[in-house]
Amino acid sequence: MDINYETYKIFYHVAISGSISKASQKLLISQPAVTWHLKNLESNLGVALFIRTKRGVKLTDEGTIFFEYIKEGIKNFTNGENALTNLKNLDYGNIRIGASTTVSEHVLMPYLQLFHEKYPNIDIQIVNTLTEDLLKELRDGNLDMLLLNMPMSGGKDLKIEKIMNVQDIFIGNKKYYDMCNGKVNLEELNNYPLLFQKLPSNTRQYLDSYLKDNNVILYPKTEIVSYNLIMEFVKSGFGIGYATKEFIKEELENKSLYEIKVTPSIPKRFIGVVTLNNSIPNYSVKKLIDIMKKIS
Repeated sequence: MDINYETYKIFYHVAISGSISKASQKLLISQPAVTWHLKNLESNLGVALFIRTKRGVKLTDEGTIFFEYIKEGIKNFTNGENALTNLKNLDYGNIRIGASTTVSEHVLMPYLQLFHEKYPNIDIQIVNTLTEDLLKELRDGNLDMLLLNMPMSGGKDLKIEKIMNVQDIFIGNKKYYDMCNGKVNLEELNNYPLLFQKLPSNTRQYLDSYLKDNNVILYPKTEIVSYNLIMEFVKSGFGIGYATKEFIKEELENKSLYEIKVTPSIPKRFIGVVTLNNSIPNYSVKKLIDIMKKIS
């Protein structure tokens, strides 16, 4: 039976108002149009739904039974529309984000603070683990977006949007900075104890790619999973480390860490938002990404 929602909606408003003219005014359509829809509905159903009176209209027995079902349908449609409106207004919702601990602390948090100030009712879940595990969670539908160091090995199913450029550097404390006068050729770094992140971190992969491009092999004395722990080891004088300049601005300013310039220089890379190509992010996620792209 081909009856559209608009016809049911007209029937509902005529029933609750008991008047074709009142329903017409409510729905902003002409009275003849209302009458036509009602006659068409009664014809399709094969029953009379209203009794016309001098005061308006009232439901027949069949119309009363039919109304109870239509009333629930209209309510559900209205609730659905209201729910979507609330989501678009960010009155409620949730975002599931995957990122490394380092990126969460130094990149994600400032954006989340701005987002939370504007939309305090949105629930935020953050998952910190290895990039390969985050990609699996994204593809399995358990995360909405990732914020990752780039470049990375990915796939055609991924959409990557640049948020900010970052510059990797070699670092040491005052002792190691003075030992090499603040600059060194890349291959000469093997003359010093080196502290790098363990594979498969994106930062370590990028370092190894840079070394390979320059036909240099470095032999780290210490390999640590935690980026922040490496910074503490370098501060304490365990050797020369590898860091992202934008993440250690405070340490460089207060001179607990020093940049050691290398030749050839390290190319810049970027932080990117990763989502799935074949999915449409929910409105909360889109709004957060918009904030990131606007500020960056």
